[in-house]
Amino acid sequence: MNGLRVMELGTPGKMRTWLTDLALSGAKQGTAGLLDLDYHVENEALEHVGEHLALVGDAGTQVATIEVTAISQVPFSEVTWEFAHSEGEGYATIDDWRESHRRYWRAEGYEVNDSTIVVCVSFRVVDE
Repeated sequence: MNGLRVMELGTPGKMRTWLTDLALSGAKQGTAGLLDLDYHVENEALEHVGEHLALVGDAGTQVATIEVTAISQVPFSEVTWEFAHSEGEGYATIDDWRESHRRYWRAEGYEVNDSTIVVCVSFRVVDE
């Protein structure tokens, strides 16, 4: 899209709309994916710091451009509270974040354990 790779948050529908709105408001500045599921299975290259991505809303159109500010690969059990909080989704604790993400990925057909590698992408909106 406009020569940029695409970033879609969550699954289509209400979840994607909610997460995209959080990103546009500045409340959401991070997103987590699974290395095996979101990158290896989909044959997708990792993002890199400084990369600009097209943030796509539920309608499939670009709603903003985001810039990757940090990226790390960590075991699920080592995702930090700082990162979890940056997702802007209202988690009260790191345990809330872990349970929510386990449920989400389980619904997507993937069981997560403590050693599952999570890709933590931090970003900022640079253009709407």
